[in-house]
Amino acid sequence: MPKKRSGGGLTTTQQAAKFLGVAALSGAVLAGIALPAAGALGLAAKGTVEGFDEIPSNLKTPPLSQRITILDNEGGLIATDYSRDRTVVPLKDISPYMQDAIIAIEDSRFYEHGAVDLKGILRAMNRNVQAGGAAQGASTLTQQYVKNVFVEEAGDDPDKVAEATQQTLGRKVRELKYAIQVEEELGKKKILENYLNITFFGQQAYGIETASQRYFSKHAKDLKLEEAAMLAGLVQSPTRYDPVNDAEEATKRRNTVLQRMAAVGDITQAEADKAIASPLKLKVSKPNSGCITAVSGAGFFCDYVRKTVLTDPTFGATQEERAKLWNLGGLTVRTTLSPRAQKAANEAATSKVYKDDKVAASVVQVEPGTGKILSMGQSRPYGLDQKKNQTVLNLAVSNKMGGSTYGFQVGSTFKPITAAAALEKGISPAESYATDWKISLPLNSFRTCAGAPTGSSNWDLQNELESEKGSWDMTSALGKSINTYFAKLEQKAGLCETVEMAKKVGYERGDGKQIEEHASITLGGEVSTPLSMASVYATFANRGTYCSPVAIDSITGPDGKKIPVPKSKCSRAMSEATADTISQMLKGVVEDGTGTLAGLTDRDNAGKTGTTNDRLDAWFVGYTPNLSTAVWVGDDIGEKTTKMYDITIGGQYYDKVCGGCLPGPIWKTAMTGALNASETPSFNPISVPRAKEKEKDKEKDKGRGGDNGGNDDDNDKPGADPIGGITLPPGVIGGNGGRGRGGNGP
Repeated sequence: MPKKRSGGGLTTTQQAAKFLGVAALSGAVLAGIALPAAGALGLAAKGTVEGFDEIPSNLKTPPLSQRITILDNEGGLIATDYSRDRTVVPLKDISPYMQDAIIAIEDSRFYEHGAVDLKGILRAMNRNVQAGGAAQGASTLTQQYVKNVFVEEAGDDPDKVAEATQQTLGRKVRELKYAIQVEEELGKKKILENYLNITFFGQQAYGIETASQRYFSKHAKDLKLEEAAMLAGLVQSPTRYDPVNDAEEATKRRNTVLQRMAAVGDITQAEADKAIASPLKLKVSKPNSGCITAVSGAGFFCDYVRKTVLTDPTFGATQEERAKLWNLGGLTVRTTLSPRAQKAANEAATSKVYKDDKVAASVVQVEPGTGKILSMGQSRPYGLDQKKNQTVLNLAVSNKMGGSTYGFQVGSTFKPITAAAALEKGISPAESYATDWKISLPLNSFRTCAGAPTGSSNWDLQNELESEKGSWDMTSALGKSINTYFAKLEQKAGLCETVEMAKKVGYERGDGKQIEEHASITLGGEVSTPLSMASVYATFANRGTYCSPVAIDSITGPDGKKIPVPKSKCSRAMSEATADTISQMLKGVVEDGTGTLAGLTDRDNAGKTGTTNDRLDAWFVGYTPNLSTAVWVGDDIGEKTTKMYDITIGGQYYDKVCGGCLPGPIWKTAMTGALNASETPSFNPISVPRAKEKEKDKEKDKGRGGDNGGNDDDNDKPGADPIGGITLPPGVIGGNGGRGRGGNGP
């Protein structure tokens, strides 16, 4: 084999090239461009001497776009994502056959010349003169490397790519200038390493390691002679010589490389002949990129992580900076996702609601005290193929993070927020109100935070059943979800106080707008998201301290250094006594109220059902001291036309869907699967005052009513009737976003 230089100082040819670079060897011919010699000899380069000894740092160590690895909280792989599928490896991890093959076919005198191959230029000029056109170029590996750096920096911007590859004198001279200095500062070995890591090999494979994995499912260090020759042959034209689509052309090109390796002495002719006689023996691995590859139905969570990086200022002050960070890749993202919780949430969502049903289900789980999102499950699979009922709409989150336009009305799941506002104001849980099943309240008795009345007319609202009239205290009103009680409780606690409490516990609209100050908010007339509701109830579980939801634990960059990530922000929303009281009262919902089908029997748990007007949305949100879960079921199409009456969902017929009879069992499945049976923390015990008359009627009233909101029809206790209980005609209860008979008026 010929003796090769290892890089370092300038050769005589290299020194001559630098000296003559901007004069005698100027222009396109100097850079090896494939032009007729007659035209090239007359070109002169101008303005290239200034800054000739300065080289951009990105040419020494270019920031190569690599894949992003997204992991769960135990280090297991969730998915990979990339704009360039590339894994950078050092030269020692690249087969010597590969190193020899790429040099032999692309620049056989690589170790003998400098940045410019004068002999190669003369050879190309002679060939081009004979051909009468551009038959052959003379770019060295170093020049090709410099060009690839410019292309890499252009990314997917077509204008920048065109600029980086245009056949102009200015670009060629700039390319030459940098090539000379790259040779000086990096040396041959480092240039070869960088070249093999930056080059495109087709089939979405950038760099030799990924190319080796794509075509042969092995590491670059393990490539055999014939495999290395095939990959080296791809560089000239990855499309033309693609072995997946044209094995014959790829084989011919591979054999050309093998013959060239023998000609320059890298291998013997016998070795070349043996390799030429062997078949390609491809073992292709398909590229797997993006959240569609996520495990255990975690595609929506994966997409939420991606959007977090693209939108959170922690990752860059501008959208461009954040996009650059993600597209450059090379990140290892350790997330908060619990594989156990995700498996449970995904199974719960898909077992009760099928992907081709008229409605969809969303399950999201949050850890109280940390804000960590542990799971995001959905009944429709993540993806773009609508024929397979796939969607990329994340029903659990806000519109900004890939969710629905507004979110969904939350029904009676809002009522504990009103109760918390009342308790914080000093109103006793024993506070009782006697009402008929219908009442009318003046809207001017509800004041906004600016002190303005919410209207001048009356707010007419009702409970769902005519039998729901009498006297209730806070505990029984939560258990039976009595609308009239909570309207009067909000009237006494204050609309502004209720809205402010909602903000403190993390209640947010899906469209990012401010919460509207309407009286009907207490009955769930305002919109929100499952993630927001899970965070709200996590505040009760955390004894009154709200922690903002987070999805990322840590990120390591391509250099191995930690990148700052958003942290959960925790703040006290209410006293511990208030939160403990809410938990105690909500225990009654799952023990003998509207949520009995959801109740867990092996640990303390609490929750609330909710169903909106016309049964368009059904909810169950609940928690244990160490896990909060929100379940939503409803129309995800956007028009909100599917009323969940007389409907089959998940193979089960429902005369009417209620929060306790469908979301409730989904919640129970998700919680049971996510929780560790050995960890059963208890709520802080507290004595909750009751109205004396209610104690007398407790047994009498047990099981009578249910969960009904002003724009919430869910007053069905589903214990004896798992398909929904009493059937009412559609529209019997007003609401429509808080503006019907059960709403907040005009």
